[in-house]
Amino acid sequence: MSAQAARAEAPQHQPILLRETVGSIALLTLNRPGARNSLSEGLIAELHAALNDVGGDKRIRAVVLAAKGPAFCAGHDLKELTARRSDADRGRAYFAQIMNACSAMMQAIVRLPKPVVASIQGIATAAGCQLVASCDLAVASEAAAFATPGVDIGLFCSTPMVALSRNVPRKQAMEMLLTGEPVSAATAQSIGLVNRVVSAGTERDAAIALAEKVALKSAYTVKLGKEAFYRQAEMNLADAYRFAAEVMTENMMARDAEEGIGAFIEKRDPKWQDK
Repeated sequence: MSAQAARAEAPQHQPILLRETVGSIALLTLNRPGARNSLSEGLIAELHAALNDVGGDKRIRAVVLAAKGPAFCAGHDLKELTARRSDADRGRAYFAQIMNACSAMMQAIVRLPKPVVASIQGIATAAGCQLVASCDLAVASEAAAFATPGVDIGLFCSTPMVALSRNVPRKQAMEMLLTGEPVSAATAQSIGLVNRVVSAGTERDAAIALAEKVALKSAYTVKLGKEAFYRQAEMNLADAYRFAAEVMTENMMARDAEEGIGAFIEKRDPKWQDK
């Protein structure tokens, strides 16, 4: 059904999600510019499927998530959601389906064993802001802006709140959620929502360059480290240290750690085997 929904909202020659390969980088591009790249049922499904596919492709070492048009992502497709108000349950079952599907897709980004870098050229609002916050790294155009404006239309951004509150300090997250006011790219960088702010028009190349830096590392080490980062973040201090010590021990036994340490001592470039 989701695949049918994806096909229905765009002609076959105009897919709603574009995929390119740039060296060892998978470039996934949201392609609903006329709808400000809002996360329709179809786009959520397409993006989730692409992430699953990329996760199993050993040729891909990192992902860049970008978007076509002036907006990065304006959140959920409110027209699509509103159309289900005529259902017998006033849309409750469909709303639950969409929110759960979107939450699963966001978690797929976090659980992907490869780093995901967002490239933001314009507004990223509501679930679009959530999408940025769910990525491991983010590069924004100086013209980009970020907001969780659901409160302005009587719909608190509760699911975007989950990712936002895990990226920025509590007071800043609450201000964005309670006021709905946009923050600039510079402010987003200062509070930790994005890593870098670059000149307008250069954000995609900058995101790819950042992804390529990570792609030079051992894929095994990056996978292990990314998983450990998100797991320890949910633990108390003592449990986090116990868990991290176990991860470090496992990592030390890996072939790439042995090779990397040896290369460092011998002052040569390491030769990764990704294991």
